[in-house]
Amino acid sequence: MGIVNKIMEIMMRSRMNVIEESIKNPVGTQERVLFENIKKAKSTIYGKEFHFDEIKTTQKFQEQVPAVHYEDFQPYIELARKGEKDVTWHGKIKWFAKSSGTTNAKSKFIPISNESLEDCHYAAGKTMFALYLNAYPETDIFMHKNLRIGGSSELYQKYDTRFGDLSAILIDNLPFYAEMKNIPNREISLMSDWNVKMNAIINATKNEDVGSLTGVPSWMLVVLNKLLAETGKNYLDELWPNLEVFFHGGISFKPYAENYNLITQKKLNYFELYNASEGFFGIQDQLHSKDLLLLLDNGIFYEFIPMEEFGSETQRFLTIGEVEVGKNYAMVITTNGGLWRYIIGDTVRFTSTNPHRIVVSGRTKHYINAFGEELMIENAEEALKRACMQTNSIVSEYSAGPIFMQGKEKGAHEWIIEFDKEPENFEQFIDCLDKGLQEVNSDYEAKRYNNMTLNRPIVHKARTKLFIEWMASRGKLGGQNKVPRLSNTREFIQPLIELNKKG
Repeated sequence: MGIVNKIMEIMMRSRMNVIEESIKNPVGTQERVLFENIKKAKSTIYGKEFHFDEIKTTQKFQEQVPAVHYEDFQPYIELARKGEKDVTWHGKIKWFAKSSGTTNAKSKFIPISNESLEDCHYAAGKTMFALYLNAYPETDIFMHKNLRIGGSSELYQKYDTRFGDLSAILIDNLPFYAEMKNIPNREISLMSDWNVKMNAIINATKNEDVGSLTGVPSWMLVVLNKLLAETGKNYLDELWPNLEVFFHGGISFKPYAENYNLITQKKLNYFELYNASEGFFGIQDQLHSKDLLLLLDNGIFYEFIPMEEFGSETQRFLTIGEVEVGKNYAMVITTNGGLWRYIIGDTVRFTSTNPHRIVVSGRTKHYINAFGEELMIENAEEALKRACMQTNSIVSEYSAGPIFMQGKEKGAHEWIIEFDKEPENFEQFIDCLDKGLQEVNSDYEAKRYNNMTLNRPIVHKARTKLFIEWMASRGKLGGQNKVPRLSNTREFIQPLIELNKKG
């Protein structure tokens, strides 16, 4: 495997020991994380307000510290952004990750402490390679370069603190020895103009020896397709024969899987990550399964609200020892970046509790429940996958929202879908999508029965690059910016339909 792999194997084995210990003792690990965070923050403004010094048990923590959304927590973040010390975390927070998220605020600013940089985000990067090496011991990716596609976002100075895309913050602070294995270089990675940056990435990487890819599937695919077009290659492995794995996160890989199959001849390994500005939560740890190992020793204490109780006065906050397999939960986090009982907006479902593995099932706000159908992103993507298989088509992007009832007119779901490969029979595709949704979601099926509440979906065929044009118009090209898949309102679907008509 070479001397480089030998050194990495020794380092990664040490990391695996830490992971295995947290798997053996999940409850104890989580309690230790919680009280380490409380100890660090007990003398802060937040810690004094909620009497952290009195908290000796998890139950007391839950009783004494409120669960919050971003809007509730924003005044504390703004105080820290102005340079105030000891607000929600000890010392001064120098970095804030700017994220649009799913809050009512136009932008979220998530505090990034030194501890969250080192003990959460960077530690998870080491865990990612440790788990991959453990699952695939014959790998030689450490002998080759890693192509990363980060956010097209500069770092901005304000109030003596800095903010920008999380990936820009991580790249700007990356140790030199880690930076040596990544391409493109820091200067290119931090460019703000996405189109200029994409060309610079292609020029900087086309003659390199790339063994792994890291980034968001949608933006990575844009770069790779342009790279192949400009180099005259048909497949990535013609360009990079040592390419073996794509570490991907930020959005679901399901809609893009077939697109990647079209640009590779040999089988690539795909390793899924669950990371966000707020923290690095989970990593795939098995080649044969996309389930994510929940990272319990990463500076994050987790709580879980059963989705059937979410938003109610009687909603419960379960800890890691109380969750059940097969149930959907809204995730609540307390972090070493100074977020306390923060409702992040993601929903997860446990597939195992020994060890604790999850799948991301959706968002607390990114779903359609206008008629009691509770359609989650997970349902939508499974139905789209089935429709594509049955009609020999490939979807590249999509978004959907409700058509509300008016008078005696029944409601429906309205979709706009951009295809890489269009179905030969578009009406058949709609029928297959509708049938697939009924098969994976019994509530949707009940509402569709005899068109009782919901009519057949209305589906629009999007013109090529509609979604990129729309994201560009919103200033959200590249990086961690995501196409909103499902919404309980028409805030996304309506402007997309109108822009499509103008084409």
